[in-house]
Amino acid sequence: MAVNKITWQQAGHVTEPGRYMFRFGWLTVTADDLAVWNQFPDASFALVRRSSAASTDEAEEYYLGVFDIHESSLSHENRH
Repeated sequence: MAVNKITWQQAGHVTEPGRYMFRFGWLTVTADDLAVWNQFPDASFALVRRSSAASTDEAEEYYLGVFDIHESSLSHENRH
């Protein structure tokens, strides 16, 4: 099973919690997710499917799961 990830850049640098439509489906971003991206802008989150669409006409629903903090983000954090 492949794990799909998304970065803040790929999410369009969203600035508010909410539900956003992307090419892969709907993504719910929380205030806690944004706090991680504000502190570690290069972090990538695993995309977690919330539920299966009832039909092929409906878009999938996702939320952000565990995240990876890239080494460049850590070195940036240590300078502050």
